[in-house]
Amino acid sequence: MQATKNTLFQSGRIHMLPIERISPNPRQPRRHFPEQPLRELADSIRQHGVLQPLTVQKTPGGYVLVAGERRLRAAGLAGLTHVPCLLVRATPQDSALLALVENLQRCDLHYLEEAAAISKLITTYGMSQEETARRLGRSQPAVANKLRLLRLSPACGELLRKYELTERHARALLRLEGEDVRLAALRHIGEKKLTVAASEEYIELQLQKKQMEGKEKKRLYIIKDVRLFLNSVDRGMETIRRAGVDARFDRQESEEEITITIQIPKQQATS
Repeated sequence: MQATKNTLFQSGRIHMLPIERISPNPRQPRRHFPEQPLRELADSIRQHGVLQPLTVQKTPGGYVLVAGERRLRAAGLAGLTHVPCLLVRATPQDSALLALVENLQRCDLHYLEEAAAISKLITTYGMSQEETARRLGRSQPAVANKLRLLRLSPACGELLRKYELTERHARALLRLEGEDVRLAALRHIGEKKLTVAASEEYIELQLQKKQMEGKEKKRLYIIKDVRLFLNSVDRGMETIRRAGVDARFDRQESEEEITITIQIPKQQATS
């Protein structure tokens, strides 16, 4: 972050700013704002006011929110016209980091939103995973694991939210390949309300079934190839007999093997 802790805030003074002049943070990592928790926060604000000031940055047209969008939305629902704010000097990178850190500290940011926000920090500002982890107070493996969740499709993300499945559920799902397979597994896990351990067992079973199906398919291909070979031998024997050679052909099959014996008289074979 280019701005230090000492220079980030313009002052410790709290300003009462009109809600209508505050624009949402375009780098806000949170994309879903459930209605019921917002209404509960609005009820609390009606009784006690906004206890924690919002963080904003002054712009030529007013103010842009850096952190505190839930409080801003709830204050609007509560009928407030002004909210307490702290002014900051923030680069776009600072703003994105502040918004993400604030949401992480609340502990209710969805893990898929967190993964998307971390990815955006890395791609937009050219930050490495190590630097991102350091600035967020995370380990590099934790950041890498979070980013792996982005391999899941938006449709998978919707089901993860619908069934309120955990990040560990999502990570277990990554072991499966194919969109249809993952969606089917998610529906099963969600409808059966499987725990993480039960979900991992179910996914392991699906992987074993796929492996067995692959072996069975390979075995069928081998059987098909053997039959083609046997048909070729039959046709070859017919050709030999039509040429006047008294050749004999015998085939015996067991569960383990197929034994083929071909007998051709030496005199006819060398004449």
